[in-house]
Amino acid sequence: MEIALIAHDKKKDDMIRFVTAYQDIFAQHRLYATGTTGKRINEETNLPVIRFQSGPYGGDQEIGALIANNKLDMVIFFRDPLTAQPHEPDVTALIRLCDVYSVPLATNMGTAEVLVRGLEKGDLQWRSIIRGETRA
Repeated sequence: MEIALIAHDKKKDDMIRFVTAYQDIFAQHRLYATGTTGKRINEETNLPVIRFQSGPYGGDQEIGALIANNKLDMVIFFRDPLTAQPHEPDVTALIRLCDVYSVPLATNMGTAEVLVRGLEKGDLQWRSIIRGETRA
């Protein structure tokens, strides 16, 4: 599966803890991330991460383009709901694209755990059908 990992500044430590806790699961999939989040995940877990620009510099839009082209299967986006984000329109557009293209989206650790546990059990294999692939 193709998984995007995004975290606002005050949520980056939470993302690192989360990915570390489920490192064995994430190691079986291709990971994408915005700038600093991807750098920290790679440095602290040694997992390979395809990195884009930082969110305010277009990284959210780059990930949105993958969603629009049906190239992502899941997005985990730890948002900071208590801090205004200068790129909030990009965040809103990314969330809307997940809805339009039926890409599972978690915006906090609780829903992220449900998605990752489902990923571990194979509950998200329907994404390969949508992408026109056949996987054993």
